[in-house]
Amino acid sequence: MRPGHWYGRSTGLTVRMAIVMLLLAVIYLAFIALLFALRVNLVFIGVVVAGMALVQYFYSDKLVLLSMGAHEVSADQAPELHSLIERLCQQIDLPKPRIAVADTDVPNAFATGRNPEHAVVCVTSGIMRRLDENELEAVLAHELTHVKNRDVAVITFASIFSTIASFIVQWGFWLGLGGDRRDDRNGGAGATVLIYLASIIVWVVSYLLILTLSRYRELAADRGSAIITGAPSHLMSALVKISGTMARIPTQDLRQVEHQNAFMIVPALHGDSFSGLFSTHPSLEKRLAQLRELQRQMEGA
Repeated sequence: MRPGHWYGRSTGLTVRMAIVMLLLAVIYLAFIALLFALRVNLVFIGVVVAGMALVQYFYSDKLVLLSMGAHEVSADQAPELHSLIERLCQQIDLPKPRIAVADTDVPNAFATGRNPEHAVVCVTSGIMRRLDENELEAVLAHELTHVKNRDVAVITFASIFSTIASFIVQWGFWLGLGGDRRDDRNGGAGATVLIYLASIIVWVVSYLLILTLSRYRELAADRGSAIITGAPSHLMSALVKISGTMARIPTQDLRQVEHQNAFMIVPALHGDSFSGLFSTHPSLEKRLAQLRELQRQMEGA
């Protein structure tokens, strides 16, 4: 592979992600048009939501590390981990991210940060104890693919209007967003109800679409890992090992980290405790099927 050439693209995945983004854009434009038609003052909502988005965008790395109780480690403290990540970064022409470790038995890893220059890759002590070097390298390549693809920024921006809809659902009646509700003759109360119902629909539909987008981006990161390492079987082994171990982790330990499931390589949940429709990740079966197909293609090349 030549430096600077990103080769982990999948036409099928790219098209599906583009369709989801298009659907989100259509829903959001229709929602904005309705709010303007009903003369909703969007200034206050925009300021609040923009503030939330900016905090998430600029401080996601610090907030996630803090919530996980993770700490950054130097090359002297974790030489093997630094060596693995440095080699992978050189391979894909990526600035070396900051590296952190979370002291928890839950086997997992995640990447966050608004762009490659401000990224951090975090692994748990549990995953380092359970995976061999090849498996850990595959997991790290998955996380670095997220960094390369700027997935945190993509999901953040895709969520902005969903957050606005959520804000209206929770605070719309209190803020009187439909105008003067005391004057039913002018449609004030009716407008408020219409805005509220539209916000619920936009919130639910966009939430499901964003989850779909997140699952596609996980598949893209799996693909990137397989191509970077040249060994899809290593990631397959890691995913099976992590998922199998997760079922044996005490529920209390899982709950301590489940608030960051969207960032992790495998959700910190027992296998039967969540529906695929509401998961940020594709099923293990779907991920393994993609990796097996990549393995077949590589062996036949």
